[in-house]
Formats: sequence, C-alpha cells, structure tokens
Amino acid sequence: MDSLTIEQRRSGEVLILDLNGKITIGATNRQLQDALRRLVAEGERNIILDLSRATYVDSSGLGELVAGYSSLKRSGGRLALANISERIMDLMTITKLYTVFDIYETEAEAVKSFENASDETPPSAVVNAASTRLS
Repeated sequence: MDSLTIEQRRSGEVLILDLNGKITIGATNRQLQDALRRLVAEGERNIILDLSRATYVDSSGLGELVAGYSSLKRSGGRLALANISERIMDLMTITKLYTVFDIYETEAEAVKSFENASDETPPSAVVNAASTRLS
C-alpha cells in the first residue's frame, strides 16, 4: 500500500484521525499536512492521531507529525499520538521525539488525557514507555 487513508471521527471534544497506510515523502505527506492545516483553520484544537494502522513512517513523515504538532500548539491546541507500533516508537526514541509528543498506548488513554487537560497539561505517557524499552 503506497497510499494514506485518513478517516476522522469524534469522541466528545476530541477529533480522532485514523491513519491507514504509509506516511512518507510525497503525496501521503502532503495529504496529512493538508488535513491538519484544514482542521486547524476550521477551529479544531484537540486532535489524536491513531497510528494503529500506519504501516510505515519515514523521516519526512516524522517531520510532518512535528509540523502538525507545532501548528496545533501555535493555535492553542494539542496533538496526541495513540496506538503507535513498536517500530514507530523506536523511531520516536532514537530521534528523541518522544520528548515532544504526548504518546499513549491506547486511544482511550489519549481521549482521557484531553478530558483531564482542562486544569493542567497532561503527563506524557511516552516517558514511561521509552524508559521501559531502553532498560
């Protein structure tokens, strides 16, 4: 599969994007970039990227995730990642991007983090996940 399918659904105040396929340099990268920019322009501020069906992410794809994170943060929003594969988590660890993103093992944990975020910034679950894998 050389394409990326993005399906969106809502859980309360959180928009969940299910990413299915490769997030790589080229068309799939632009597709994700365009979707995130459009959603921010439409006023979305709480977005979860469900990566359970993301089959591959290259360095350009990682860059696009960072760009999406930055765009949402500048707009007063938040981007969280859920259901990432071990391979993608390894990439996040090697590149130290786990320090940037709020990464959750499950979608339910990610959604709950937004519900708890009204008073404070949620703790990032990735620190525990990364330190567990590194030890």
